[in-house]
Amino acid sequence: MKKVLITLFIFILLLTGCSKNDSFDVVKKFNDDVNSSKSYEIIAKMKIISDEEEFRYNLDVLYMDDDYYNVSLINSDNNHKQIILKNDEGVYVITPSLNKSFKFESSWPNNSSQSYLLKSLQSDINKDNKLKLETLKDGYSLRVSINYPNNEELKYEKIYFDKNIKLKKVVVYDNENKERIVTDFIKIDYKKHNSENDFKLENYIDETKIEEKCEKENCDETTINILDDIIYPLYLPGNTYLTSSEKIENEGNNRVILTFAGDKNFTIVEEAIKPSNEFEVKPVYGDPVFINDIIGVMEDNSIKWDKGSVSYYLTSNNLSLSELNMVAASMNKAKSVAGSK
Repeated sequence: MKKVLITLFIFILLLTGCSKNDSFDVVKKFNDDVNSSKSYEIIAKMKIISDEEEFRYNLDVLYMDDDYYNVSLINSDNNHKQIILKNDEGVYVITPSLNKSFKFESSWPNNSSQSYLLKSLQSDINKDNKLKLETLKDGYSLRVSINYPNNEELKYEKIYFDKNIKLKKVVVYDNENKERIVTDFIKIDYKKHNSENDFKLENYIDETKIEEKCEKENCDETTINILDDIIYPLYLPGNTYLTSSEKIENEGNNRVILTFAGDKNFTIVEEAIKPSNEFEVKPVYGDPVFINDIIGVMEDNSIKWDKGSVSYYLTSNNLSLSELNMVAASMNKAKSVAGSK
């Protein structure tokens, strides 16, 4: 009996040791791959799940040492394209269809988790001293804590590797263990030789776009901004209501101001916009944030974003960042009032 107990104890120790070694091996191999690459390219597909809707992107990510990033995101449903660019001058979110860019005073991407960036995944892994490794039939998964300060609902991610410890997929879960962000990595080229030209803003400025459009259309007619529909939030904090809706027309520009009051007060401004005749760079203070299928600007007490031909601005002194995000995300297509009083 004593021999059986000793044998069982040794067996348990061996199992425990193997588990630790497996986790160590997976983390070490991934760290080695990322640290050894001074320039890489990622081709991936990303899905963002919001309530019953799904928003899908095709991603092309370029990275070069010195913290240069070029992230091209194309909505697979409508081909809407945005580019996140980081170089020595700052962080930019470029919207080619509007011929404009936001320029951020931001430490992106180092101030939050990013499921599609290798350095961010590496940081998440190395900061978590309670990694949970699972050995799967076709590889491994790591359960890792995450940091999304703009969305407190997101709690952890699972990072999937194949049997050769090659990164395959990342799934971000919320506090109800529901999938919210899924990134499938199609190709990772750790030896891609990117150049500084890939990270220059001027390479994404197309001054001929508006001129070409004006040759086909009457430019005087296209200068009038028309707000076709008012979009209302479907999500409202408890005991909060729409109290006023004011439409303002000024020299052909349409603007709507929606005021909400109650336990949480906030204001939404919607304004019709058109592409600029010259490439426009708007300085902002804050961070890039995904709002369903659009990248917007998250500041201390506001979010701003452009969608189609409308610019949105949501501001509040008593909504949390997560609540701001939830209200903004609920405005995707809603044309009915969520609550009024």
